[in-house]
Amino acid sequence: MPTDISFAIDRYDRHFPFFDGTLDLPDSLHLTVFQAGETSAQRDGAHRHKRMLQDGEFDAAEVSFSSFIMAKARGLPFSAIPAFPRRLFSQTQMYVKSDSDITEPSALAGKRIGLQSFQTTLAVLAKGDLHYEYGVDLKSVTWVTRANETVSFEPKPGWDIEYIDADADLGIMLANGEIDALFFSRAPTTLETGSVRRLFSDPKAACGDFYGRNGFFPIMHIIAIKDEVIAANSDLPRQLLDLYHQAKTIAETYMDDPGWSQLPWARIMREEQSKIIGTDIWPVGFSENRKNIERFIGYSHNQELIDRRLEPEELFHESVLDS
Repeated sequence: MPTDISFAIDRYDRHFPFFDGTLDLPDSLHLTVFQAGETSAQRDGAHRHKRMLQDGEFDAAEVSFSSFIMAKARGLPFSAIPAFPRRLFSQTQMYVKSDSDITEPSALAGKRIGLQSFQTTLAVLAKGDLHYEYGVDLKSVTWVTRANETVSFEPKPGWDIEYIDADADLGIMLANGEIDALFFSRAPTTLETGSVRRLFSDPKAACGDFYGRNGFFPIMHIIAIKDEVIAANSDLPRQLLDLYHQAKTIAETYMDDPGWSQLPWARIMREEQSKIIGTDIWPVGFSENRKNIERFIGYSHNQELIDRRLEPEELFHESVLDS
């Protein structure tokens, strides 16, 4: 009988092969795939990160990269595979009020900036980029943060963190001038009404500049597996990693058909993107992602979310480190 593994992931295009039966699974493995969101409910609910890292509800799941690093630093019983189903450039996710005189990241020093949570991966990435790429002292900023941390932590002295209600609408707070900027992993509804705008006037160029300096598309999510499940199924990390290689190959063919997406210029935009930041910005495996992983661990350590700078190898099961 095949081993039945519960696997919770979001329904991105790169995950379609896990839902539509196009993957060639080994005979020894059966996946029960849950379509679970994080900030919004899907077929199988929301709050996927907490359901995995706090409750251990699934055998394997897509989780916040930041929260996973914090969990590993605290000795929680999870290991990862180097498959990264969500990535974002922070330069596309920094917002200010439409009539704000803030036009560059360096002007955010001393301001009030809204975050989903202090440890949300986009928040850690954007804070890290704000300091590392644009020279802002992070402790000069008041971080206005919704009280919904996935892994509990006590902020170290020197950080100015103002916690607000977990259901506060940060986009409206920005439009009303209660905060000066917002670092957010989604587009706030106030962007569509025209009351807020992106900080960078040309976010695609800003992303291209970041990629040119650093050579990677920043990681947002990682695939975590419970250690007890790996102990009972030693082949599982490698099997799941192989499935991610398969899924990547399949998903890369989708836009061969220019009518695949609802967006009429999707294929043209992919061609433009390839000229700016290359054709393979979603690598699967450890070696090609090591620099990306190491940078983010540094951000987490500098923001005092972890007490020591972990080595990238410490995050992953030993069977996939040669990938």
